Amino acid sequence: MHEYAFVEALLEAAARQADAVHATAVRKLVVRVGDLAGLDAVLFRRAFETFRERTLCAGAEMDLVCEAPRWECRRCSAELSSPLPCPCGGNAFLAGGGEVLLQRIEMEVP
Repeated sequence: MHEYAFVEALLEAAARQADAVHATAVRKLVVRVGDLAGLDAVLFRRAFETFRERTLCAGAEMDLVCEAPRWECRRCSAELSSPLPCPCGGNAFLAGGGEVLLQRIEMEVP
């Protein structure tokens, strides 16, 4: 259940950004979640709805943007559809779709 830890970090990041601009409330968070990030979207949403209470995000909605995995060849930089070796013989690495990123925060600022 590391979803709770991610939500805690998300709420802390939103609070830091809101404090920096003296926001009175956070209205919306857009979070990009890679398919290989290992998060359960239902648990993530439930944790957000539970832990946002009594924070600047209490009335905020959260949009989850799912990102499919992207693989890239280390040798020739070709985009690959799987982690299998590239036709050039190079090894693939995960170039996207494995992370959780706070992409956007919408706030009320006086």
